Amino acid sequence: MSSSDFKLGITKTFPCNYLPEEQERLLIAVDDRFQNNDSYTWLMTQGFRRSGNQIYRPHCPSCNACQSIRVLVGSFSPSRSQKRLLKRNSHFVLKKSTELKDEYYPLYEKYINTVHADGAMYPASYQQFKNFLSCKISEQLFIETWDKEELISVAVTDKLENALSAVYTFYHPDYRKSALGILSILNQIRICAEINLPYLYLGYQIDKCQKMNYKDRYFPYEKLTENNWLIVNK
Repeated sequence: MSSSDFKLGITKTFPCNYLPEEQERLLIAVDDRFQNNDSYTWLMTQGFRRSGNQIYRPHCPSCNACQSIRVLVGSFSPSRSQKRLLKRNSHFVLKKSTELKDEYYPLYEKYINTVHADGAMYPASYQQFKNFLSCKISEQLFIETWDKEELISVAVTDKLENALSAVYTFYHPDYRKSALGILSILNQIRICAEINLPYLYLGYQIDKCQKMNYKDRYFPYEKLTENNWLIVNK
């Protein structure tokens, strides 16, 4: 597939959810031919992401703060702090599912309404949960973290042709000190390695946004810059 093969839609500008002083605009992959794993895998290499079944990429009039990042799984080496985190949380149990379970919703609701009460997704609703996290485009993997009999985290992940894509992670607010967001990324990297996938897409790094500036800590990674993937080492 090449850029001459398809048409894109473009939204009107609207206030940015991450940088209040900026205006946001999106390119939308509206062609039905995009609704499959092969096309979505290619679009990810072009800086696109998905929300539900909508595939989009920022196309803002005066800002390029959103930068796509993907971890180079085969070369990844955890930092000292990441190794300590893995050791400290080694008593947690990981389970995997290919289904968006209704049983996840209470944890999702608690997370949104507690951790992101100041965000655009507040208050959480079941319909929002289904629309945001379900997907017909690609196979999905739900990585569950359990503390004994309690589900404390779910990492929603897409399985592409050559990568996993970290879509969203939600966790129990009482476990903030366990850094479950970081733990989820480390587990996704490990699963990529186990199934021989070279990349883990982490979405958009936004340096000036506290909620979105955590994705450049998994070395080495590649950053999409002017349509080229450039390697970033420590």
